[in-house]
Amino acid sequence: MLRGFYTAASGMIAQQRRTELLTNNMSNANTTGYKADQTSVRSFPELLISNMGSKTVPTENKLAIPGFSKVGGLSTGVYVQEANPLFTQGTLEETGLHTDMALADENLPINADRRKGSVLFTVQNEDGGLRYTRNGSFTLDGQGYLTTPSGQYVLNENKERIKLESDRFSVTDDGVILEGNVQTARLGIGYSNDPSSQLMKDGEGLYKAVDNEELPSAYAAVDGGFSTKQGFLEGSNVDQSRTMTEMMSAYRSFESSQKILQAYDKSLDKAVNEVGRL
Repeated sequence: MLRGFYTAASGMIAQQRRTELLTNNMSNANTTGYKADQTSVRSFPELLISNMGSKTVPTENKLAIPGFSKVGGLSTGVYVQEANPLFTQGTLEETGLHTDMALADENLPINADRRKGSVLFTVQNEDGGLRYTRNGSFTLDGQGYLTTPSGQYVLNENKERIKLESDRFSVTDDGVILEGNVQTARLGIGYSNDPSSQLMKDGEGLYKAVDNEELPSAYAAVDGGFSTKQGFLEGSNVDQSRTMTEMMSAYRSFESSQKILQAYDKSLDKAVNEVGRL
């Protein structure tokens, strides 16, 4: 009976974790460039229980122990295996500001998992490390460097900081920054053909490559597969209606596991306080 406690409790913990992620998605529904997290809930391996005389507990139904009869399978609950960002494109919203930029996914290749890759702006954090973002709400700092809202430097295709004379510049579809008719720099754009496994969130809308490896340049990897839109920002890709539905589903699942736990508790109460008297 105690095993049932653990199974029901694991279900509650998994749904609580799922609810937390969905709540975070909903709270970032209006965050520029935010990518919604998706959870993957998986069951623990099922155990095959043999009779009381067995000295081992096999984990595969194919495994037979001579002289012992099989009692049956035992599910040991579920857990949230991982949470991966969904890298589909959000809606592009026009702002008219010269320093606002968005990346439009157009003809990006489809990977082996039948999902599109992703292109991201390359920035430099305070430690000098490379980070990547879809939030193109840039600004100029006091020295004229192009930076993110949280102060990271936006880099060009040579991984150098971009310094501009003023905010009256223009950006072409292929990422070239022009001041007047003079090319000042070209935006550094990284490409990941499998962002769910190659990138991890690093806070403030930033991503870092797994094992700190550099992403290849998108200009060489997918030439013509995307474009840069000046005066636009990419909105969050959170589907609010779907998120609310999933939150209700997670709550109902949590509630069901809670009632099972309460039923086990009542059974144990009777076993200890009533049956025990006999």
